[in-house]
Amino acid sequence: MFPVNPHILCLTEQHLKDTEINQINIEGFKLCTAFSRKTMKKGGVCIFTQNGLICSKIDLKKYCSDQDIEICMINLQTTYTRLHIMVVYRATTGDFNLFLNRLDDSIKSIYKTKSDLIICGDINIDYLSENNRKKQLDSMLQTYNLTATVNFPTRTQGRSSTSIDNIFLDTTKILTFSISPFWNGLSDHDAQLLILKDLKTQDLNSQTQEYYTYTTRDINNYSSKEFRTNLSFETWDCVFGLNNNPNIDTLFNSFLNNYLRIFNNHFPQHKSIRRHNHIPWMTLGIRTSCKRKRLLYLYSRNNNDTFFKKHYKNYCRILTNKIKRTWNIIKKETNKYKRLNDTINHEDTPEAFNNYFLTISENITKNISSNGLINNTSNTPNYHSLNGPPRPFPNISFKNTSAKEIENIIKSLKTRESHGYDEITTKMLKISACPLY
Repeated sequence: MFPVNPHILCLTEQHLKDTEINQINIEGFKLCTAFSRKTMKKGGVCIFTQNGLICSKIDLKKYCSDQDIEICMINLQTTYTRLHIMVVYRATTGDFNLFLNRLDDSIKSIYKTKSDLIICGDINIDYLSENNRKKQLDSMLQTYNLTATVNFPTRTQGRSSTSIDNIFLDTTKILTFSISPFWNGLSDHDAQLLILKDLKTQDLNSQTQEYYTYTTRDINNYSSKEFRTNLSFETWDCVFGLNNNPNIDTLFNSFLNNYLRIFNNHFPQHKSIRRHNHIPWMTLGIRTSCKRKRLLYLYSRNNNDTFFKKHYKNYCRILTNKIKRTWNIIKKETNKYKRLNDTINHEDTPEAFNNYFLTISENITKNISSNGLINNTSNTPNYHSLNGPPRPFPNISFKNTSAKEIENIIKSLKTRESHGYDEITTKMLKISACPLY
């Protein structure tokens, strides 16, 4: 597909923050992974892949340090092997020894002999001239059998031409490849175009039975702190400005819409791809029923039709019985089914239920007669309420809640990842609790 679009875009010095890079949209591509500086400006690296490619990100943030080493990596699933692609950026003012040590540690953490590794990026080491930093980097990378492949200038200014951008790969495993400069007109650095001729990637469209797409949110310490800071700056005029409106639903919806706007801005959704875990007991019928139940719930939530709500409750009841029977079969087949009494005659069970409910009124009457309660009206439930001393019923008074009470309730909640229709988990409630008091 190269004449149309490259499969993977590895970018350095993207100059964007975490919240900004997630908003970048390149047609036909998706953002797989990125690293943005935490304390300094500019810098940063990211990797975009075509929408159909099956890949996953590898978290290497613990090895990153602003200016010294900025890296990110993806794992690309190919037909015959796994391909790890790392993009790296090192500023000229960074600590070179720290760069070598962190790069070595990051490669060591993911390196496997059965997988291929490609490292590319702006390392600010000129490979057109002999220098000590080039020798040190080559010595370290050769322990992983990685070789520099760029032998042409990648940055030209006036009469100066240097090759400070490079691509490193194992030439004993990747035999047929070509690399060439690609002038983009956007930067003082020329891009490098790497073509792997015998590498076949797996397309998501042809692997619908083995892979599925799901959405996640990247919630980390940095994004959580930014989220709490923005919540603390919010004035909530959209809520308190509606005090004259007695409709509590309107006030709550105004609060929720503003809260979700800040929430989605700091924790945007990402699409990821995962291989199907083929569970024998999770049949197509169960999946279809669960999906149908979710759709009915969404419709019934905003529908005031009593017939529709009754239909939803009946469907839930039927589905629950199906799931119980399914689990009983699973436990029985896996020898985890505990029988309470093997001597029970199941054929007599319906008859026993019928006899119990048909004679329940007679049994209650007999019990009342035997205890002498028929003529003793003082023991009836209504006697004391009708013949008690007349006194006014106390008024029901509602007390205002306090911030401390709400805080204790939130702290008492168990930290869960599940959520309701508003997509707010108890974990997010605890994160955003303090700014909302």
